[in-house]
Amino acid sequence: MRFQSMLKFGNGVRNQCRMYMASGLPEFTQKHYNVKRNNYAIVDDKDVSFFNSLMGARYVLQDAGADDLLCYNVDFLRSVRGNSKLVLRPGTTQEISEILKYCNKRHLAVCPQGGNTGLVGGAVPVCDEIIISMSRLNKVLNIDETTGIASCEAACILENLDAKAREKGLVVPIDLGAKSSCHIGGNLSTNAGGLRVLRYGNLHGSVLGVEVVLANGTILDLMSNFKKDNTGYHLKHLFIGSEGTLGILTKLAILCQTASSSVHVAFVGLFKSSEMTRYEIIFITPHFLGLNSFDSVLKTFVNAKRYLGEILSACELIDESSLDASVKQYNLKSPIENYPFHMLIETSGSNATHDSEKLNFFLEHCMDSGDVLNGTVTNEVGKIEEIWKLRELIPTALIRDGFCFKYDISLPLRSFYDIVPVLEGHVGKLAKRVCGYGHLGDSNLHLNVSCEKYSRELYERIEPFIYEHTAKLKGSVSAEHGIGFTKKNYLKYSKSSEAIAMMREVKKLLDPTGILNPYKVLN
Repeated sequence: MRFQSMLKFGNGVRNQCRMYMASGLPEFTQKHYNVKRNNYAIVDDKDVSFFNSLMGARYVLQDAGADDLLCYNVDFLRSVRGNSKLVLRPGTTQEISEILKYCNKRHLAVCPQGGNTGLVGGAVPVCDEIIISMSRLNKVLNIDETTGIASCEAACILENLDAKAREKGLVVPIDLGAKSSCHIGGNLSTNAGGLRVLRYGNLHGSVLGVEVVLANGTILDLMSNFKKDNTGYHLKHLFIGSEGTLGILTKLAILCQTASSSVHVAFVGLFKSSEMTRYEIIFITPHFLGLNSFDSVLKTFVNAKRYLGEILSACELIDESSLDASVKQYNLKSPIENYPFHMLIETSGSNATHDSEKLNFFLEHCMDSGDVLNGTVTNEVGKIEEIWKLRELIPTALIRDGFCFKYDISLPLRSFYDIVPVLEGHVGKLAKRVCGYGHLGDSNLHLNVSCEKYSRELYERIEPFIYEHTAKLKGSVSAEHGIGFTKKNYLKYSKSSEAIAMMREVKKLLDPTGILNPYKVLN
């Protein structure tokens, strides 16, 4: 089989793809979900005057009645829509402190917002909360190439922070498809995982310190330059994953890793046909592999850990329908033909010869066993980026089906994919497509159900069925996207009543007036 060259992308494509949304606006969240507005104060002219005097009128945005604030009120998926009439754009931690001190006293609810790339409605208002846009707090404060510690403000765009780190021979230990738009502070607030948790672990292990502003305006300095610091309670962990409900994160210190000088990617596929006896693989270096069954996927993953060991940096699963969406919606060309399952395996090391030997031995073993039926591998930067696009463009490709219900769950590895055919049978012809892809290396499945347009009937077939099924397997209803607004009713499937009660107590302690991101996380 000949290697087919993949399509080139311009520099702006990632942004264009990320901003793609299905046509039409969602109904106001408050009306659609019948949310009763809490007894918060309503913004008046005196409030606006205070904010103008604090930051300057150019950083106080008001809705003049022509949907001026629509891009702040609607989420990335266009699935929820707030009705905020005021957006504040502070530029310093002190300004955020003054804003919260004032809002806490006036009992004005606020909604912190970063890059607004979230998928659970956590970054947009539910009713008319004041939006606090973090976009101006975007400075990289320091990157120490000796210690590997990067300090920055919360609104640094992940891709920009990583680019600065790479100038020092370092890499930020988190990578997402939305990297060109998401904020590192938002990543922390949702405890985002991403593509390389397998290699670097989650953010709880990489973040050394944070600066947070509490609901009453108190600035809590938890910044640190040490990996070891056992001085009392580790309060920073309260705010990682709290989704802006306990405080607003303004700064952070994160431990970066040494950038790899040798990167290979393999993409492989597996056939369904029992007649297929000839296996071919082209060594170029991401590995993109084709596989016949999920059992073969598991065997290949075990072998990847066994034979690639310390250089294994990512292991992604892509099913046939997910790849089909990415290829067709963006007019891409896969380097191999379509198979029931595909795996994208990345290695990162410091010695290209050593890495290639390990990779070749691994692939030869998998081919000889019959688990991997076809694939391509490359170490050329351009081809690596093109192969990764096949994976990274799947989320927006599925939106182009019309409307897409997206679910982010953790499942036991042996049952990782079982839920896809189960759900497909459960929803029947109501769905246009039911597919699954995700981070096999950390048991995180992205399950998607698309249809021509939003369907209440389909929604009610999916939920709570999908969460009940996940709970039976002792999985998590949210692997990395958070709870936000859309999953708050389902938190009970992953947390005990005792744990939820304690979470409420923490919320009451840190935000007794309940002004921080209300209606989110806790029902």
